[in-house]
Amino acid sequence: MQAEMVEVMNEIWGNSAVKSAVLISRKPGCFIAGADINMIQACKTAEEVTSLSQEGQKIFDQIEKSPIPVVAAINGSCLGGGLEFAIACQYRIATKSKKTILGTPEVMLGLLPGAGGTQRLPKMVGLPAAFDMMLTGRNIRPDKAKKMGLVHQLVDPLGPGLKSPEERTIKYLEEVAVDFAKGLAGKKVTVEKKKGLVQSKTNTLVKVMKQSKGLYPAPLKIIECVQTGIEKGNAAGYLTETQVSIINTSESRALIGLYHGQVACKKNHFGQPEREVNSINIFLLSSMLKTAVLNDKTKKKSLTTFERDGIMSLLSGQLDYRDFENADMVIEAVFEDLSIKHKVVKEVEAVIPPHCIFATNTSALPIKDIAAASKRPEKVIGMHYFSPVDKMQLLEIITTNKTSKDTTASAVAVGLKQGKVIIVVGDGPGFYTTRCLAPMLAEAVRALQEGVGPKKLDSLTTGFGFPVGGCPGSGAYGSRYCSGRKSGKGCYVYGAKSKEKKVNSGAEDILKSFKLTSPPAVSADVDIQYRLVSQFVNEAVLCLQEGILADPVQGDIGAVFGLGFPPCLGGPFRFVDLHGADKFVQKMKRFEEAYGNQFTPCQLLLDHAKDSSKRFHK
Repeated sequence: MQAEMVEVMNEIWGNSAVKSAVLISRKPGCFIAGADINMIQACKTAEEVTSLSQEGQKIFDQIEKSPIPVVAAINGSCLGGGLEFAIACQYRIATKSKKTILGTPEVMLGLLPGAGGTQRLPKMVGLPAAFDMMLTGRNIRPDKAKKMGLVHQLVDPLGPGLKSPEERTIKYLEEVAVDFAKGLAGKKVTVEKKKGLVQSKTNTLVKVMKQSKGLYPAPLKIIECVQTGIEKGNAAGYLTETQVSIINTSESRALIGLYHGQVACKKNHFGQPEREVNSINIFLLSSMLKTAVLNDKTKKKSLTTFERDGIMSLLSGQLDYRDFENADMVIEAVFEDLSIKHKVVKEVEAVIPPHCIFATNTSALPIKDIAAASKRPEKVIGMHYFSPVDKMQLLEIITTNKTSKDTTASAVAVGLKQGKVIIVVGDGPGFYTTRCLAPMLAEAVRALQEGVGPKKLDSLTTGFGFPVGGCPGSGAYGSRYCSGRKSGKGCYVYGAKSKEKKVNSGAEDILKSFKLTSPPAVSADVDIQYRLVSQFVNEAVLCLQEGILADPVQGDIGAVFGLGFPPCLGGPFRFVDLHGADKFVQKMKRFEEAYGNQFTPCQLLLDHAKDSSKRFHK
């Protein structure tokens, strides 16, 4: 596209009859979604990355200095290089469509806006807003984009007509943009340029270091590029932007791998379901109801009150099995008690239609044990949602050897409609996610028994890249695993506010009564970190070895999006590839000598350690 764009723009600039231009996309829901990640990944050297960046900078510099005004008419995704293109234009108009988002997501891939974005954005919206966009990758909605000066004008989307709403909206956007371009050409309208504010980078740098623990180089490089532009001028800023080569860092490779994994896990690989699921009945205990989610989203303006009321109109609550005969799927979410689940299976199957799927939301109980009470085990499947369900992206779907392919296809289709990232795993105690987490938590308890304090343990896990502390009950893995959070007391005593906590002296006394000796050879801080992580990684690889996992991609996605495995490491399988299976096995054997067979590397891990050509990700 870049080559074609250069050709078209040169044609426009070479035609004296053209006095202004409008840049618009005909693709529904997309202006420009950014650069081709595969093209970026194909760069093997710093020189190739620099060349790619320079090409983008050159065309956008020409757009910015265009002898005629160029209007960007934005509908849908305007991200990364797409936003860099738009902010090089003289004027920006965007639709208020729900699909319209503006952002710089490069940091999420371990990259930076490399085609002038680090220089133009701060001057356009100010340093605080620019840093917020570039350092978080956060998407900006049209209303906010207008307030912050990212776009000049908004266009309301049009409703139904002779054409689809999307087609009518794009046509209307084009009309508005063309009228404005004519006005700019005739000098009937002028555009006032908003000057961005400049502030010290010190506070931003401190915050980034605190949040990233220095594990993610991209945010620091973004700050460096911006600061260079401020202190030494545009030319130096652009040069720094092209010279900062982070595409070949392990963090970038890990994050790009996760991106590709997400894309793969947002597809239904089991085919089109025979019957669409239109009606879902949720079976749960009244004490488990959470009613404030939609109101919270309305307060945060991610939903309008009209949309909230529309969703509520589709929901109904009841205390009996009335209308279950019309259900396409029942999702059961009662306590983790096999006898209760058996009772629910029998009662539900007595009233649901033959095609109805019975899904159980369990985090550990084998699905085949729950299905033992069913008269139609081919229709029974596990759908393990993570808490809080409205915020956690992952859905772990569990199949038994009797679950039909169509049942699986239907469950995946439902999860995709819910906006989930989905992994499909085999049955067994703990499936994949809980099974990997359990030995790591057991090792965390052992570290506490050896005298590692809760705060120190939390510091070691966050220092390794986990988003929050690994001390059992501290909140690292969702409320399902955090009894301390739920009860207000565990390794910590929690105050009324979520951030208020202090070490629980009672828990310390209990740990002292079960004190274990710490072998000096494996008790350094880095040893404790690898003891925790190796338990997780070894179990993940064992799941692949045993067929619980179909492939390493789903293993990495499940670990990162379900359990908070460090994104900068890319998941347990990519971590082994990047770290080196031989080095990892050597560490585990040191732990095995000190602690015994719980640290014995699984056979698949040993195979990779013996053969350097073996990799989980090609």
